[in-house]
Amino acid sequence: MYDFAHDADPQAAGYGAPPLLLTAAEAFRFPVELTSSLVSDLVLPPRRSVDGGPRPVLVLPGFMADDPLTARLRGHLRRQGYAVHGWGLGRNVGLTDAIVDGLIERFDEVAATAPGAPVSLVGWSFGGLLARWTAHRRPGQVRQVVCLGSPWRAEGERTRATRMFERAAIKHGLSDRARDVVDELRRPLDVPLTAIWSRTDGIAHWQGCRVGDSAGSTGPSGGSPAPVEDVGVPSSHVGLVSNPLALAALDDRLAQDPADWRPFSWRAALARRTRVAA
Repeated sequence: MYDFAHDADPQAAGYGAPPLLLTAAEAFRFPVELTSSLVSDLVLPPRRSVDGGPRPVLVLPGFMADDPLTARLRGHLRRQGYAVHGWGLGRNVGLTDAIVDGLIERFDEVAATAPGAPVSLVGWSFGGLLARWTAHRRPGQVRQVVCLGSPWRAEGERTRATRMFERAAIKHGLSDRARDVVDELRRPLDVPLTAIWSRTDGIAHWQGCRVGDSAGSTGPSGGSPAPVEDVGVPSSHVGLVSNPLALAALDDRLAQDPADWRPFSWRAALARRTRVAA
């Protein structure tokens, strides 16, 4: 993303970008993950464990992505019984005024479709940073936030996409509020936050995407009054929107009751999935 930390301090330590080999493998891994996801949805029945009617979920795409690139993710969630919404803002070209303002307007539109029901925010990559920021902007209206491969930490700003962010800022502009947005999204949230990330991510360094002090941590962290969780999955970066394990973890977290939050475990998640299938 934007290398604000390095701009402020050229000597600032960071995780750096993932190895080139992982980046090159992205193109070969994503089709396999997509196909596996489609097959899984055909074989396994949906959870459909949503009580009180379909709960609203707003899905935010990654940098230079748009709604069609999250269609597999949204289709999967719709099959699980959620009222799923795309962001409707076209290509995500970064922190322009149009996107900063348009995202809040879009959130308000989605919230209005289910009065009184808080909205779950699911953000892929840079979309996860925007999801965190939106949760700060609309306190009391967000149920939870789930980030998929989102390098929100200052140490994780340098990714394989950083130069693309720089070029996009020149071409599309950069809001005067951009640094304030980044500063705000890094503050602790007051709603449950789950970070799903991969050690084999070829775009963003996995350590920059974690929310806890240690991999797999669960519970309040960094001053957050709400649960924060790290869930690692074997996935490419692009594949996080279709990888079957990433979607299984997402399903399990979205089904949680924020008032009775249960720590994530693969054993429990797969056991619940098996009971649904039975």
